[in-house]
Amino acid sequence: MPALLPRIEIESAPQPTAAVIWLHGLGASGDDFAAIVPELDLTGCPAIRFIFPHAPTMPVTLNGGYEMPAWYDIFGTELGAGAVRREDAVGIATSARAIEALIANEVARGIVSDKIVMAGFSQGCAMALHVGLRHATKLAGIMALSGYLPLAERLASERSATNAHIPVFMAHGTQDPVVVPSRGEAARNQLAALGYPVQWHTYLMPHSVHPREVADISAFLRLVLG
Repeated sequence: MPALLPRIEIESAPQPTAAVIWLHGLGASGDDFAAIVPELDLTGCPAIRFIFPHAPTMPVTLNGGYEMPAWYDIFGTELGAGAVRREDAVGIATSARAIEALIANEVARGIVSDKIVMAGFSQGCAMALHVGLRHATKLAGIMALSGYLPLAERLASERSATNAHIPVFMAHGTQDPVVVPSRGEAARNQLAALGYPVQWHTYLMPHSVHPREVADISAFLRLVLG
């Protein structure tokens, strides 16, 4: 098992029996979403351990090779042959193993896997979907914020039968210039076609988080963990 990623941990109450592993976006850090915890209405939820890991620093091709926190490399926005987007499958797999280690660590600390929610924003959303939909044991849900489905063409063959009906909360800004809404919609449509129960929410915002979205996230956590 790889060494655990450095991370911030916040407990909503002592002796947590549930966990949310929340992955940040490209160039950010675990600090990005830690401040959201006090804003959540977790009435009726068990005590939750929120885990905000920091992605490793690596050169990112899209940004001229500049090193920044990233879950995997972004080659560019161009489409390759056959309109298939070029993706860093090796980098995605490497980060998936590191995130799986965080899940295993929570189980080792006494959290039952079906009380674990995967969450992420932007590139972190992509990883939350990638890991959550493939995880071997039952998870509580996935929160996919302002992101997309990576390696989408592989999902049907690689997805976990155990999590074939995992609840998925998807949120996207209608004015997002970074991950255009059509990419989120494509992910939503693919998941729905495969039978996942998807909650789809849009907000009048760019690549960010809306106050109403915070309330909707709270409701989702109460639904899957309450």
